[in-house]
This record gives sequence, C-alpha cells and structure tokens, in this order.
Amino acid sequence: MDIINLMLKAKILVVDDECAIRELLEMLLEANGFSDIKMAADGEEAIKLAEEWQPDVILLDLMLPKIDGLTVCKMIRSNSKTTSIPIIMLTAKSEESDIVLGLELGANDYITKPFSNKIVIARIRNQLRNIAKETNKILYESLIIDTEKRTALLDNEFLDLTYSEYEILYLLAKNPGRVYTRSQLISSLKGDSYYDVTDRTIDVQIVNLRKKLGDFGKNIITIRSIGYCIKSLENS
Repeated sequence: MDIINLMLKAKILVVDDECAIRELLEMLLEANGFSDIKMAADGEEAIKLAEEWQPDVILLDLMLPKIDGLTVCKMIRSNSKTTSIPIIMLTAKSEESDIVLGLELGANDYITKPFSNKIVIARIRNQLRNIAKETNKILYESLIIDTEKRTALLDNEFLDLTYSEYEILYLLAKNPGRVYTRSQLISSLKGDSYYDVTDRTIDVQIVNLRKKLGDFGKNIITIRSIGYCIKSLENS
C-alpha cells in the first residue's frame, strides 16, 4: 500500500463480541475518514480476517468467544503473514494483568473501556505514523510530508510551499504537541543559508502557511509570547 492509501484508505479490523461496540467503532472510524472497515465478533473470525484481508491496524477486544483476545494476539504474532500488523487492545480498566500480558505477547498499544473517541482515533493514527516512518514519511491527519522529496500533500493535493514554509510545517508536524520558540524556528531556517530571519519573519511565514493550509491551518496554534506548535493528535 502506498503512503497516500495508508493515510486515507487504511484497512481497520475491529474485533469485539458486543454488537453495540462494533457499531459505535464503525461510526467513529467512518466519521474520521476511515472507510475500509471489517468486523469480527469472535477470535476465530479475527484470525481468519487478519490473514486473508491483511488489515493495517487491528482493534482487538480481549474478552472474546471461541478464542480469547490474548490467544488471538499470540497467534497473529506467530503467523509470518500477520506478524507485523499493529494490534491495539480494547480492555476493561480492571484487566491490568491482561494488559501487561497482551503487551508482552506483542500488542502495540491498548485502550481501556469506556474509551474516549478522540483517544481511539489518535492511537490508530499513531500506529499509521509508525508505519510511515519506515518510508520516510510524516503523517498528521490528512497531511503527508515526504522528507526525501521535500513535498507535502494535504487531502491528497500537493501544497505549493516556500522553503521556509515547508521547514516550519515539517518541524511542527514531526512533533505534534511540542512547542517551538521563534528562536528555535529561526535556527531551523538558517540551516540552509537562509540568514535574514527574525521573529517577525517567522510570524509572517506562519500566517502565509495557515492560508495555504485552509481549515487545516487551525491545527497550528500560537503560544502567546513563546512560539508555535501543532496540536497533539490526541487533542485534535
């Protein structure tokens, strides 16, 4: 799967024996741009779909009929066809020992029930970002930055960015939630013989960048008297 499909058309497998939870997660995923979704109500079906369908991320409940979630996790990791698929466990808060065991068996992350919708989406996006790191890409929601080609796509459209706009966007998107002072942003721009940079220059570049990003530009936050950051994905 190429990087654009990875971001916009990721395949998500939801495994939970509760119909209401499956429906809730399906609506949540679809509302956040994920359209390629399959459901499994038990462990046997989960293992079969994981091997045949090859999802990009699996949301796996631990309390399952036929084959429990921990066994499913172990079997997915032991199968060469599915071993690299990220697994996010869905657990009850009281199942601390199962969480630890699940992580030891190879799960990548976990979410406790009742879960926050924002947390679910953020954790899925985090796993997709981890996959993207292997291809020199940075993913932030519908933004894709190719660090080798020095290009940026938003909603599958190339952005026409200046050198300084690209550098600022790259730095912010690389570390969501981290605040960069104007001095730090100036230093990043001076790295390519771009010496005439001031605090005012940074502010102007941010204004221009937000305009080019449209509604997405709201993710770039001004930290009064300090600098800028891009929203943490768990708060976006």
